[in-house]
Amino acid sequence: MMGAGIFTLPSIVVSRVGTISPWLFLLVGLAVITIVLTFGRLASFFTDSGGPILYANSAFGPLVGFSTGWILYISRIAAFGANSNALTIYLGTIWPWVNSSTGRSIVISTICMGLTWINYVGVKDSLKALTLFTLLKLTPIFLLIIIGLKNISPEIFLDADLPDINGLGPTILLLIYAFVGFESATYVSGESTDPKKSLPKAMIQSVIFIAIFYFLISLVYVSAVPSGNENENTLVSLGESLLGSIGVVTITLAAVFSIGGNLASMMLAVPRLTFSLSEKNLLPKWFGNIHKRYKTPNNSILFFGLLTLIFALSGSFVFLVIASSLTRLLSYIASICALPFIVNKADEKTKSQSFNLLGGYTIPAIALAVCLWITAQSNLDTWKLTLLLLSFGLILFYVARRNHKVY
Repeated sequence: MMGAGIFTLPSIVVSRVGTISPWLFLLVGLAVITIVLTFGRLASFFTDSGGPILYANSAFGPLVGFSTGWILYISRIAAFGANSNALTIYLGTIWPWVNSSTGRSIVISTICMGLTWINYVGVKDSLKALTLFTLLKLTPIFLLIIIGLKNISPEIFLDADLPDINGLGPTILLLIYAFVGFESATYVSGESTDPKKSLPKAMIQSVIFIAIFYFLISLVYVSAVPSGNENENTLVSLGESLLGSIGVVTITLAAVFSIGGNLASMMLAVPRLTFSLSEKNLLPKWFGNIHKRYKTPNNSILFFGLLTLIFALSGSFVFLVIASSLTRLLSYIASICALPFIVNKADEKTKSQSFNLLGGYTIPAIALAVCLWITAQSNLDTWKLTLLLLSFGLILFYVARRNHKVY
Protein backbone atom coordinates (compact mmCIF):
# COMPACT_ATOMS: atom_id res chain seq x y z
CA MET A 1 0.00 0.00 0.00
CA MET A 2 2.88 2.39 0.75
CA GLY A 3 4.76 2.70 -2.52
CA ALA A 4 5.07 5.99 -4.40
CA GLY A 5 2.06 7.60 -2.71
CA ILE A 6 3.78 8.42 0.57
CA PHE A 7 6.50 10.32 -1.31
CA THR A 8 4.16 12.32 -3.54
CA LEU A 9 0.59 12.62 -2.27
CA PRO A 10 1.19 14.69 0.91
CA SER A 11 2.84 17.54 -1.01
CA ILE A 12 0.31 17.41 -3.86
CA VAL A 13 -2.68 17.48 -1.51
CA VAL A 14 -1.14 20.29 0.55
CA SER A 15 -0.63 22.32 -2.64
CA ARG A 16 -4.31 21.85 -3.49
CA VAL A 17 -6.12 22.34 -0.17
CA GLY A 18 -3.53 23.80 2.22
CA THR A 19 -3.39 23.18 5.95
CA ILE A 20 -6.61 21.14 6.03
CA SER A 21 -4.85 18.32 4.13
CA PRO A 22 -3.79 16.25 7.17
CA TRP A 23 -7.41 16.04 8.28
CA LEU A 24 -8.51 14.96 4.81
CA PHE A 25 -6.30 11.88 5.06
CA LEU A 26 -8.02 10.94 8.31
CA LEU A 27 -11.48 11.64 6.86
CA VAL A 28 -10.88 9.55 3.73
CA GLY A 29 -9.32 6.81 5.88
CA LEU A 30 -12.52 6.70 7.93
CA ALA A 31 -14.58 6.39 4.75
CA VAL A 32 -12.32 3.64 3.41
CA ILE A 33 -12.83 1.63 6.60
CA THR A 34 -16.47 1.09 5.57
CA ILE A 35 -15.18 -0.48 2.33
CA VAL A 36 -12.65 -2.56 4.27
CA LEU A 37 -15.35 -3.82 6.66
CA THR A 38 -17.43 -4.86 3.67
CA PHE A 39 -14.46 -6.73 2.23
CA GLY A 40 -13.96 -8.37 5.59
CA ARG A 41 -17.54 -9.60 5.45
CA LEU A 42 -17.05 -10.85 1.89
CA ALA A 43 -13.79 -12.63 2.68
CA SER A 44 -15.36 -14.48 5.60
CA PHE A 45 -17.59 -16.45 3.20
CA PHE A 46 -14.64 -17.98 1.34
CA THR A 47 -11.61 -20.13 2.04
CA ASP A 48 -10.31 -19.68 -1.51
CA SER A 49 -8.05 -16.91 -2.82
CA GLY A 50 -9.10 -14.43 -5.47
CA GLY A 51 -10.51 -11.35 -3.77
CA PRO A 52 -12.77 -9.14 -5.93
CA ILE A 53 -12.51 -11.52 -8.90
CA LEU A 54 -13.76 -14.40 -6.74
CA TYR A 55 -16.60 -12.33 -5.25
CA ALA A 56 -17.83 -10.97 -8.59
CA ASN A 57 -17.56 -14.37 -10.27
CA SER A 58 -19.44 -16.12 -7.46
CA ALA A 59 -22.27 -13.59 -7.51
CA PHE A 60 -22.60 -12.67 -11.18
CA GLY A 61 -20.76 -15.31 -13.23
CA PRO A 62 -17.61 -15.44 -15.39
CA LEU A 63 -18.25 -12.33 -17.48
CA VAL A 64 -18.45 -9.96 -14.49
CA GLY A 65 -15.71 -11.91 -12.74
CA PHE A 66 -13.39 -11.46 -15.70
CA SER A 67 -14.35 -7.78 -16.09
CA THR A 68 -13.49 -7.18 -12.43
CA GLY A 69 -10.15 -8.94 -12.85
CA TRP A 70 -9.37 -7.01 -16.02
CA ILE A 71 -10.21 -3.71 -14.35
CA LEU A 72 -7.84 -4.58 -11.52
CA TYR A 73 -5.23 -5.37 -14.15
CA ILE A 74 -5.78 -1.93 -15.72
CA SER A 75 -5.42 -0.32 -12.28
CA ARG A 76 -2.02 -1.96 -11.84
CA ILE A 77 -0.88 -0.77 -15.26
CA ALA A 78 -1.94 2.79 -14.41
CA ALA A 79 -0.27 2.53 -11.00
CA PHE A 80 2.95 1.31 -12.60
CA GLY A 81 2.85 4.26 -15.01
CA ALA A 82 2.13 6.71 -12.20
CA ASN A 83 4.91 5.38 -10.01
CA SER A 84 7.38 5.42 -12.91
CA ASN A 85 6.61 9.11 -13.34
CA ALA A 86 7.00 9.68 -9.61
CA LEU A 87 10.44 8.08 -9.72
CA THR A 88 11.54 10.39 -12.54
CA ILE A 89 10.23 13.41 -10.62
CA TYR A 90 12.45 12.53 -7.67
CA LEU A 91 15.46 11.74 -9.82
CA GLY A 92 14.97 15.13 -11.44
CA THR A 93 15.60 16.87 -8.11
CA ILE A 94 19.22 15.69 -8.04
CA TRP A 95 19.71 15.13 -11.79
CA PRO A 96 18.01 18.00 -13.70
CA TRP A 97 18.49 16.30 -17.08
CA VAL A 98 15.73 13.85 -16.11
CA ASN A 99 13.26 16.77 -16.10
CA SER A 100 13.70 17.25 -19.85
CA SER A 101 11.34 15.40 -22.19
CA THR A 102 14.23 13.33 -23.56
CA GLY A 103 15.58 12.49 -20.14
CA ARG A 104 12.15 11.53 -18.82
CA SER A 105 11.47 9.28 -21.82
CA ILE A 106 14.84 7.54 -21.55
CA VAL A 107 14.55 6.94 -17.81
CA ILE A 108 10.97 5.63 -18.02
CA SER A 109 11.84 3.40 -20.99
CA THR A 110 14.85 2.04 -19.11
CA ILE A 111 12.74 1.29 -16.04
CA CYS A 112 9.96 -0.46 -17.94
CA MET A 113 12.14 -2.43 -20.32
CA GLY A 114 14.72 -3.28 -17.65
CA LEU A 115 12.18 -4.70 -15.20
CA THR A 116 10.41 -6.52 -18.04
CA TRP A 117 13.66 -8.21 -19.05
CA ILE A 118 14.56 -9.11 -15.45
CA ASN A 119 11.20 -10.85 -15.05
CA TYR A 120 11.38 -12.42 -18.49
CA VAL A 121 14.61 -14.29 -17.72
CA GLY A 122 13.54 -15.63 -14.32
CA VAL A 123 11.82 -15.11 -10.98
CA LYS A 124 15.05 -15.53 -9.00
CA ASP A 125 16.56 -12.36 -10.46
CA SER A 126 13.24 -10.55 -9.96
CA LEU A 127 13.28 -11.36 -6.24
CA LYS A 128 16.90 -10.22 -5.98
CA ALA A 129 15.95 -6.88 -7.55
CA LEU A 130 12.95 -6.57 -5.23
CA THR A 131 15.09 -7.26 -2.15
CA LEU A 132 17.64 -4.67 -3.27
CA PHE A 133 15.03 -1.95 -3.81
CA THR A 134 13.23 -2.58 -0.50
CA LEU A 135 16.34 -2.36 1.72
CA LEU A 136 15.77 1.41 1.99
CA LYS A 137 12.16 2.44 2.18
CA LEU A 138 10.21 4.13 4.95
CA THR A 139 12.93 4.76 7.56
CA PRO A 140 13.69 8.28 6.22
CA ILE A 141 9.99 9.15 6.38
CA PHE A 142 9.81 8.07 10.03
CA LEU A 143 12.93 10.15 10.65
CA LEU A 144 11.34 13.22 9.05
CA ILE A 145 8.22 12.79 11.17
CA ILE A 146 10.20 12.45 14.41
CA ILE A 147 12.43 15.43 13.64
CA GLY A 148 9.53 17.52 12.36
CA LEU A 149 7.21 17.01 15.34
CA LYS A 150 8.92 19.89 17.15
CA ASN A 151 7.66 22.27 14.44
CA ILE A 152 3.99 21.51 15.08
CA SER A 153 2.15 24.27 16.91
CA PRO A 154 -1.47 24.53 18.16
CA GLU A 155 -2.20 27.07 15.43
CA ILE A 156 -1.95 24.28 12.83
CA PHE A 157 -4.98 22.61 14.41
CA LEU A 158 -6.94 25.81 15.03
CA ASP A 159 -6.28 27.81 11.87
CA ALA A 160 -6.69 25.16 9.18
CA ASP A 161 -8.09 26.66 5.99
CA LEU A 162 -11.37 25.20 4.79
CA PRO A 163 -11.17 24.24 1.10
CA ASP A 164 -13.71 25.06 -1.57
CA ILE A 165 -16.22 22.22 -1.28
CA ASN A 166 -16.91 22.32 -5.02
CA GLY A 167 -13.29 21.54 -5.86
CA LEU A 168 -12.77 18.95 -3.14
CA GLY A 169 -13.99 15.91 -5.10
CA PRO A 170 -11.05 15.60 -7.54
CA THR A 171 -8.60 15.98 -4.64
CA ILE A 172 -10.27 13.14 -2.73
CA LEU A 173 -10.18 10.97 -5.86
CA LEU A 174 -6.44 11.62 -5.96
CA LEU A 175 -6.01 11.18 -2.22
CA ILE A 176 -7.71 7.76 -2.09
CA TYR A 177 -4.67 6.42 -3.96
CA ALA A 178 -3.04 6.34 -0.50
CA PHE A 179 -5.44 3.63 0.63
CA VAL A 180 -6.04 1.41 -2.39
CA GLY A 181 -4.23 -1.89 -2.19
CA PHE A 182 -5.75 -3.25 1.01
CA GLU A 183 -7.75 -5.69 -1.14
CA SER A 184 -4.51 -7.39 -2.16
CA ALA A 185 -4.69 -9.35 1.09
CA THR A 186 -7.83 -11.07 -0.21
CA TYR A 187 -5.99 -12.30 -3.32
CA VAL A 188 -4.12 -14.85 -1.19
CA SER A 189 -6.59 -15.28 1.66
CA GLY A 190 -6.88 -18.98 0.88
CA GLU A 191 -3.25 -19.40 1.90
CA SER A 192 -3.59 -17.65 5.27
CA THR A 193 -4.46 -19.10 8.66
CA ASP A 194 -8.10 -18.60 9.66
CA PRO A 195 -8.77 -15.77 7.15
CA LYS A 196 -12.36 -15.35 8.36
CA LYS A 197 -11.05 -13.88 11.62
CA SER A 198 -7.60 -12.56 10.80
CA LEU A 199 -8.22 -10.90 7.45
CA PRO A 200 -10.79 -8.22 8.46
CA LYS A 201 -8.66 -7.26 11.45
CA ALA A 202 -5.47 -7.04 9.37
CA MET A 203 -7.07 -4.88 6.67
CA ILE A 204 -8.65 -2.50 9.19
CA GLN A 205 -5.37 -2.11 11.08
CA SER A 206 -3.54 -1.43 7.81
CA VAL A 207 -5.93 1.36 6.80
CA ILE A 208 -5.76 2.95 10.26
CA PHE A 209 -1.96 2.87 10.15
CA ILE A 210 -1.90 4.39 6.67
CA ALA A 211 -4.30 7.17 7.68
CA ILE A 212 -2.27 8.09 10.78
CA PHE A 213 1.02 7.88 8.89
CA TYR A 214 -0.18 10.19 6.11
CA PHE A 215 -1.75 12.51 8.69
CA LEU A 216 1.56 12.87 10.52
CA ILE A 217 3.73 13.42 7.46
CA SER A 218 1.24 15.97 6.08
CA LEU A 219 1.09 17.70 9.47
CA VAL A 220 4.86 17.95 9.62
CA TYR A 221 4.93 19.17 6.01
CA VAL A 222 2.51 22.06 6.55
CA SER A 223 4.29 22.93 9.83
CA ALA A 224 7.92 22.77 8.73
CA VAL A 225 7.97 23.93 5.10
CA PRO A 226 7.90 27.74 4.79
CA SER A 227 5.13 29.16 2.63
CA GLY A 228 6.35 29.59 -0.92
CA ASN A 229 9.00 26.87 -0.65
CA GLU A 230 6.63 23.97 -1.22
CA ASN A 231 7.33 21.43 -3.93
CA GLU A 232 3.93 20.25 -5.09
CA ASN A 233 5.23 16.89 -6.34
CA THR A 234 7.69 15.62 -3.73
CA LEU A 235 8.76 15.68 -0.08
CA VAL A 236 12.10 17.22 -1.04
CA SER A 237 11.09 20.59 0.44
CA LEU A 238 10.40 18.89 3.78
CA GLY A 239 13.74 17.09 3.74
CA GLU A 240 15.52 20.36 2.94
CA SER A 241 13.69 22.30 5.66
CA LEU A 242 14.52 19.75 8.35
CA LEU A 243 17.94 18.41 7.32
CA GLY A 244 19.28 20.76 4.64
CA SER A 245 21.07 19.32 1.61
CA ILE A 246 21.50 15.99 3.40
CA GLY A 247 17.72 15.79 3.72
CA VAL A 248 17.27 16.41 -0.02
CA VAL A 249 19.60 13.56 -0.95
CA THR A 250 18.24 11.22 1.75
CA ILE A 251 14.57 11.65 0.84
CA THR A 252 15.35 11.39 -2.89
CA LEU A 253 17.28 8.14 -2.51
CA ALA A 254 14.61 6.73 -0.18
CA ALA A 255 11.94 7.57 -2.76
CA VAL A 256 13.92 6.02 -5.61
CA PHE A 257 14.49 2.78 -3.68
CA SER A 258 10.92 2.60 -2.39
CA ILE A 259 9.27 3.34 -5.73
CA GLY A 260 11.74 1.04 -7.47
CA GLY A 261 10.79 -1.77 -5.11
CA ASN A 262 7.11 -1.09 -5.72
CA LEU A 263 7.62 -1.25 -9.50
CA ALA A 264 9.67 -4.45 -9.21
CA SER A 265 6.96 -6.13 -7.13
CA MET A 266 4.23 -5.15 -9.61
CA MET A 267 6.26 -6.40 -12.56
CA LEU A 268 6.73 -9.68 -10.72
CA ALA A 269 3.11 -10.21 -9.65
CA VAL A 270 0.75 -8.60 -12.16
CA PRO A 271 1.67 -10.63 -15.29
CA ARG A 272 0.68 -13.72 -13.29
CA LEU A 273 -2.90 -12.39 -13.31
CA THR A 274 -3.28 -12.64 -17.09
CA PHE A 275 -1.45 -15.97 -16.97
CA SER A 276 -3.99 -17.23 -14.42
CA LEU A 277 -6.95 -15.92 -16.43
CA SER A 278 -5.60 -17.75 -19.47
CA GLU A 279 -5.38 -20.99 -17.49
CA LYS A 280 -9.05 -20.54 -16.59
CA ASN A 281 -9.93 -20.07 -20.29
CA LEU A 282 -10.86 -16.43 -19.70
CA LEU A 283 -8.05 -15.08 -21.88
CA PRO A 284 -6.48 -16.54 -25.06
CA LYS A 285 -3.90 -19.29 -24.55
CA TRP A 286 -1.19 -16.91 -25.80
CA PHE A 287 -1.13 -15.32 -22.33
CA GLY A 288 -0.52 -18.71 -20.73
CA ASN A 289 2.62 -19.53 -22.68
CA ILE A 290 5.64 -20.61 -20.60
CA HIS A 291 9.14 -19.88 -21.91
CA LYS A 292 10.94 -23.16 -22.58
CA ARG A 293 14.26 -21.98 -21.14
CA TYR A 294 13.37 -19.46 -18.45
CA LYS A 295 10.12 -21.13 -17.28
CA THR A 296 8.38 -17.76 -16.98
CA PRO A 297 5.00 -16.59 -18.40
CA ASN A 298 6.91 -14.68 -21.05
CA ASN A 299 4.00 -13.46 -23.17
CA SER A 300 2.11 -12.10 -20.17
CA ILE A 301 5.27 -10.36 -18.99
CA LEU A 302 5.92 -8.79 -22.39
CA PHE A 303 2.29 -7.69 -22.72
CA PHE A 304 2.33 -6.02 -19.29
CA GLY A 305 5.72 -4.43 -19.98
CA LEU A 306 4.50 -2.92 -23.26
CA LEU A 307 1.32 -1.48 -21.73
CA THR A 308 3.15 -0.01 -18.75
CA LEU A 309 5.65 1.65 -21.08
CA ILE A 310 2.85 3.20 -23.14
CA PHE A 311 0.99 4.40 -20.04
CA ALA A 312 4.09 5.77 -18.32
CA LEU A 313 5.24 7.73 -21.37
CA SER A 314 1.84 9.12 -22.30
CA GLY A 315 0.41 10.20 -18.93
CA SER A 316 1.29 12.47 -16.03
CA PHE A 317 1.55 11.24 -12.45
CA VAL A 318 -1.73 12.85 -11.39
CA PHE A 319 -3.69 11.54 -14.39
CA LEU A 320 -2.39 8.01 -13.91
CA VAL A 321 -3.11 8.10 -10.17
CA ILE A 322 -6.70 9.10 -10.92
CA ALA A 323 -6.99 6.32 -13.53
CA SER A 324 -5.64 3.76 -11.06
CA SER A 325 -7.97 4.95 -8.29
CA LEU A 326 -11.02 4.95 -10.58
CA THR A 327 -10.47 1.41 -11.82
CA ARG A 328 -9.79 0.13 -8.31
CA LEU A 329 -13.00 1.76 -7.08
CA LEU A 330 -14.97 0.05 -9.86
CA SER A 331 -13.73 -3.32 -8.59
CA TYR A 332 -14.82 -2.30 -5.08
CA ILE A 333 -18.29 -1.45 -6.38
CA ALA A 334 -18.61 -4.85 -8.07
CA SER A 335 -17.51 -6.57 -4.85
CA ILE A 336 -19.89 -4.62 -2.62
CA CYS A 337 -22.80 -5.29 -4.96
CA ALA A 338 -21.93 -9.01 -4.83
CA LEU A 339 -22.35 -9.21 -1.05
CA PRO A 340 -26.14 -9.78 -0.82
CA PHE A 341 -26.01 -12.46 -3.52
CA ILE A 342 -23.16 -14.25 -1.75
CA VAL A 343 -24.96 -14.09 1.59
CA ASN A 344 -28.17 -15.48 0.10
CA LYS A 345 -26.32 -18.39 -1.53
CA ALA A 346 -24.39 -19.32 1.64
CA ASP A 347 -25.55 -22.15 3.92
CA GLU A 348 -26.50 -21.51 7.53
CA LYS A 349 -23.21 -22.83 8.94
CA THR A 350 -21.18 -20.46 6.75
CA LYS A 351 -23.41 -17.55 7.70
CA SER A 352 -23.03 -18.29 11.41
CA GLN A 353 -19.23 -18.36 11.11
CA SER A 354 -18.95 -15.27 8.92
CA PHE A 355 -17.70 -11.83 9.95
CA ASN A 356 -20.85 -9.89 10.89
CA LEU A 357 -21.39 -6.16 10.58
CA LEU A 358 -23.52 -4.04 12.89
CA GLY A 359 -26.62 -2.76 11.16
CA GLY A 360 -26.77 -5.48 8.52
CA TYR A 361 -26.24 -3.85 5.13
CA THR A 362 -25.89 -0.30 6.51
CA ILE A 363 -22.09 -0.23 6.39
CA PRO A 364 -21.92 -1.81 2.88
CA ALA A 365 -24.51 0.74 1.72
CA ILE A 366 -22.32 3.57 3.05
CA ALA A 367 -19.27 1.98 1.41
CA LEU A 368 -21.12 1.77 -1.91
CA ALA A 369 -22.19 5.41 -1.64
CA VAL A 370 -18.60 6.45 -0.89
CA CYS A 371 -17.29 4.56 -3.93
CA LEU A 372 -19.98 5.93 -6.24
CA TRP A 373 -19.42 9.51 -5.09
CA ILE A 374 -15.64 9.34 -5.51
CA THR A 375 -15.84 7.69 -8.95
CA ALA A 376 -18.23 10.46 -10.02
CA GLN A 377 -15.39 12.95 -9.44
CA SER A 378 -13.31 11.46 -12.23
CA ASN A 379 -13.01 13.41 -15.47
CA LEU A 380 -14.31 12.29 -18.85
CA ASP A 381 -10.86 11.45 -20.26
CA THR A 382 -10.23 8.93 -17.47
CA TRP A 383 -13.61 7.29 -18.04
CA LYS A 384 -12.95 7.07 -21.79
CA LEU A 385 -9.58 5.40 -21.21
CA THR A 386 -11.05 2.95 -18.70
CA LEU A 387 -13.97 1.97 -20.94
CA LEU A 388 -11.68 1.63 -23.97
CA LEU A 389 -9.34 -0.75 -22.14
CA LEU A 390 -12.28 -2.67 -20.64
CA SER A 391 -13.73 -3.12 -24.13
CA PHE A 392 -10.38 -4.42 -25.35
CA GLY A 393 -10.32 -6.91 -22.48
CA LEU A 394 -13.85 -8.09 -23.24
CA ILE A 395 -12.84 -8.74 -26.85
CA LEU A 396 -10.02 -10.96 -25.59
CA PHE A 397 -12.48 -12.67 -23.21
CA TYR A 398 -14.93 -13.54 -25.98
CA VAL A 399 -12.11 -14.75 -28.23
CA ALA A 400 -10.93 -17.06 -25.46
CA ARG A 401 -14.43 -18.36 -24.72
CA ARG A 402 -15.11 -19.01 -28.39
CA ASN A 403 -11.81 -20.79 -28.92
CA HIS A 404 -12.43 -23.05 -25.96
CA LYS A 405 -16.13 -23.45 -26.80
CA VAL A 406 -17.18 -22.53 -23.28
CA TYR A 407 -20.29 -20.35 -23.02
